[in-house]
Amino acid sequence: MNRLGEGKTPGNLPLTARNYLFAQSTDDVALTRFIALAGSATGFLKGAPGGHLPGWHSPGQDNRAFLEGLHERLAVSYPEAGQPFHAVRLWTNLMWQPAYLSVIAVHLHGALPAVTTLAQARQNLDVNGYRLAPGPQLEGSTEELLAKAGRDLRAMGDRVLDEINAVTKLKQTPALRLLADRMLGLMVRLKHFRPEISMAEQYRYCDLWLSAMGLEGHGGLETLDLPNVQQVAIMARKGCCLDYLAFPERYCASCPKLSDDERRHRERTNIMAELEVQAQSNASPA
Repeated sequence: MNRLGEGKTPGNLPLTARNYLFAQSTDDVALTRFIALAGSATGFLKGAPGGHLPGWHSPGQDNRAFLEGLHERLAVSYPEAGQPFHAVRLWTNLMWQPAYLSVIAVHLHGALPAVTTLAQARQNLDVNGYRLAPGPQLEGSTEELLAKAGRDLRAMGDRVLDEINAVTKLKQTPALRLLADRMLGLMVRLKHFRPEISMAEQYRYCDLWLSAMGLEGHGGLETLDLPNVQQVAIMARKGCCLDYLAFPERYCASCPKLSDDERRHRERTNIMAELEVQAQSNASPA
């Protein structure tokens, strides 16, 4: 694999302070494009070029105060949900942005920035917003980039899990299942990002991600038949986000605690509603 921008130097004169408003090198340009792509593809990822800021979570920093602060807010806001819910929310909050960015880098951007070195911001009870420092981006085939991104994402997850367990208790198996759930959801969403891919490719990429991350056996995809004779891939999860502890009797459509029939019925209902909204939108005059 090659590194995009490696060995290239900007023609600008040295500056005492870096100004990210103006791209200064190939690395800067590539990162700006990646951040813009992630935002436009999802509609919600909010990033900026740059490094660690005070009060943010960053790999290699002392993140204990960040985790303790978020944990305390969760405990105060959802006292009845209990410690397992609070711990799971720490985990899912810190891993969702790196997972999204990894998949977008591999499947849409076609190059891999060092997404697992990102700094992440806290917004009340959620982690939302990130910063990435410019640097060379790896280039290669989709499979090569995926393998590297998967290894990096799992390594980051292992470090984050250690940090969480220094503050509260979260067992590895439920954490890994939830990380697998995130990747399953992204593989389902991959069809929205890239409508031209087949379901067979969704399954293949899903298997490659889970293998690269050492998450085999923690869930997978399954095929759902729709009334309009279409077939779509849905998640077959093994992990539980425990949201029902904070919101009693509210289960995710894909929750593994539901029976298979109920889970598929909910998924089918949601998908048909989305297709109807999409059809109405397409039929509306511009």
